[in-house]
This record gives sequence, structure tokens and C-alpha cells, in this order.
Amino acid sequence: MEEVKVIELKKSVFEENDREADTLRTALKQKGVYLLNLMSAPGSGKTTTLIQTINRLKGRLRIAVMEADIDSDVDAVKIKEATGVESVQLHTGGMCHLDAGMTKQGLEGLAGDDRPDLVILENVGNLVCPAEFDTGAVKNAMILSVPEGHDKPLKYPLMFSVCDVVVINKTDVMPYFDFDLEKCKEYIHMRNPKATVIPICAKTGEGVDAFAEWLLNEVKEWQK
Repeated sequence: MEEVKVIELKKSVFEENDREADTLRTALKQKGVYLLNLMSAPGSGKTTTLIQTINRLKGRLRIAVMEADIDSDVDAVKIKEATGVESVQLHTGGMCHLDAGMTKQGLEGLAGDDRPDLVILENVGNLVCPAEFDTGAVKNAMILSVPEGHDKPLKYPLMFSVCDVVVINKTDVMPYFDFDLEKCKEYIHMRNPKATVIPICAKTGEGVDAFAEWLLNEVKEWQK
């Protein structure tokens, strides 16, 4: 039987994206711009967490935000109104993630005169696809909310393995859910022993200072 040529499309797509992501990271390093890729499931509290965090860092860092969604500009408007920082909306046209090329387009769309120290990319709400694509960010962060359950690191291993910091949000409702914080930390570190875990309540602001300080130190290290 005659042999047929097999083309591994997924592998090719990832390899090309990884090269573009590395190029983007190098360019950001030269400019002193720190890009954080923030991921989570829908409804985990990404935007509320960002508002609380940005308002703690304003005056200490120049910040811009890129909001990625399949449609609408709700989150970008909310960020702009609540914090005053530049915020742009990225429409993915139905795609469930951002890749390095899309991220680069978003960065080019930031219209502010001052180069930001920190750009936060709020990725599409999804625990699967965003974890597969390198956006060119310096670090990956994710938010896990208490109502989702402490077993999520077991069910979505890639997401937790690629994240440098995991923010556990909505700790105020922990008494009402079967959520074991210590067990959750254990599962996270099974996937990624080096991951930083920060429990917060974005609604009340409890614990957000710790995340803001983590981010501030990250940016300072990147700009050295």
C-alpha cells in the first residue's frame, strides 16, 4: 500500500504560536512591559478582582487592561469606569481562547501615550482552551472561585500546571459550600509545586493586598 503523508496540524499550530509568543515576550522585555495572562471559568470574579487590584496599584504602576470575550464590551467598560485605566475589548469572533498573534494585536491597539508598566490580559472564560495557548505573557494567573469546588485542579490539570499563581476567590462563601481550602492547595501543588496560592474575597477586598503586592514585585523584577 502506498504511504500517505500525515500532517500534524495541532502540533504545527502550537509550534508556530510558541515561536510568536517568545518573540512577543522578548519585545515586551526590551520595553519593560509586564504582561499578565489572567484565566478562569466564567463567573469566577476576574473583573471584580482586577478592579480591586488595579485600584491598589494605581499611582505605583502605569496599567492597561485587555478584555477578551467572544462578544460585547461589558467588561472593558466596567474596568474603565471603575479604575480609570486604559481598557480595550478584544473580540475573538467565537474562538474560546487568545493566542500570541491576537495578544499582539491587542497590545498594538492600546492607545495611551505612556508606555504601561503592566498590561493585564483577561482571557476568555474557559478552563480548557486558554491553557493550551502561550499568549506571550510573562506569567500566567488564574482565579478559582469557591463555588466551583476544591477538586478543580484534579479535573483541569493543564490549567493549574501552567499557572504561576492561583487566586482562590469568594472565600466569604466558604461556610456555605463543601470547599476544603487546604485540600485545594494540596491538589494545586500536585499539578504545580511552585504555584503561589492566594485566597481572597474580591467583594470585600480581603486578601487582595497580597495579590497586588505579588504583582508589583513581579513587575519590578521584570523591569530590572
